Amino acid sequence: MNSFITMAGVLLIGLMLLVLVRVIKGPTVIDRLVAVNVIGTKSIVLLLFSGILFGQLEMFVDIALGYGLLNFIVSIAASRYYQHRRSLEQKGQPS
Repeated sequence: MNSFITMAGVLLIGLMLLVLVRVIKGPTVIDRLVAVNVIGTKSIVLLLFSGILFGQLEMFVDIALGYGLLNFIVSIAASRYYQHRRSLEQKGQPS
């Protein structure tokens, strides 16, 4: 069972590296925000895998919940900031 969890974790890290390319080369800001959110979600799963491997799943679930909440709040804040900044740029341009 531990080898399965380890291989799944390595596979998730590989997928996170692929998504990191989208964070760096994303054509739009929205693509980058979604990619960062995907990396955060995969990090939560990695935390849970770590809890299984170390035999302290309860502690890692608490950490994963806190991290997930933080990831959600930052995603909402970043999207609102981008939306506000975009509306300010549109008001400043002549029609």
